[in-house]
Amino acid sequence: MKLSLFYILFFWISISLAQSSKIKSIETNSITFDADYFVGFDSFGTTYYVKNNVLFKKNGDTFLQYQNLSLGKLTKVDITNPLKIVLFYEEFNSVTVLDNQLNEIQKVEFSKLEIPIVASAIGIAAQNQIWLYNSLNQQIGLYDLNSNTYKNLGVPVKETFSYYQTDFNYFHWIDKQNQWMTCTIFGRVSSNGKVDASSELLLIDNNKILYLKDNQLFLKDTTTNQLFEIEIVEKTFEKFYYKDQILSIFTNKGITNYKITIP
Repeated sequence: MKLSLFYILFFWISISLAQSSKIKSIETNSITFDADYFVGFDSFGTTYYVKNNVLFKKNGDTFLQYQNLSLGKLTKVDITNPLKIVLFYEEFNSVTVLDNQLNEIQKVEFSKLEIPIVASAIGIAAQNQIWLYNSLNQQIGLYDLNSNTYKNLGVPVKETFSYYQTDFNYFHWIDKQNQWMTCTIFGRVSSNGKVDASSELLLIDNNKILYLKDNQLFLKDTTTNQLFEIEIVEKTFEKFYYKDQILSIFTNKGITNYKITIP
């Protein structure tokens, strides 16, 4: 009798644990548009995407667009601060800064600085600065948009990036060994542990990561080593984006938004 109770208890615990390893999602809406890739959306509900090397900003029926033919292919768009959008043109080693109407307010050509920089990663940082990875000295640094000055942070990063992501206070990167590293605006470098190899991933905070594996989306908490499968309808998609409990799935037909709760 005791043995039977044990197996029954074990069975229900196993079911409970299995259920807790999945994150439910609720589809909220779908948006159809033609784009090469989806950039993301800001806190005002505005959608950003790129088509034919042109940045589009869409809010309802309102469209804005920006293009700079002289700088070649648009490599990266950073919308962390929707009032100061940063566009990176790696081929021409330059960035442009746009206001919320997509008017160009500043342009920086790193090759023309007094001490040239070769940027291979950029992102908006706090205090009107830009994160940079300078390939010449393999160091992360900060470029001040007000004073047009640059300073190196920390020690050289000799491992090649397989992925990087920035916010106002942190520069995150995944190296070729799948180690998740972080540099603060004060130059302190720390390790967040090893992550699973993935072709597409997104860092949620300093210890949570969303990633795609075998056409399935997962959330991993590196502090607890917990792994959660996110339940969505799409089985094949090109890109995903997460902000403020909204998960956006980008396919060749457009975007489907889901409401999810991150543990």
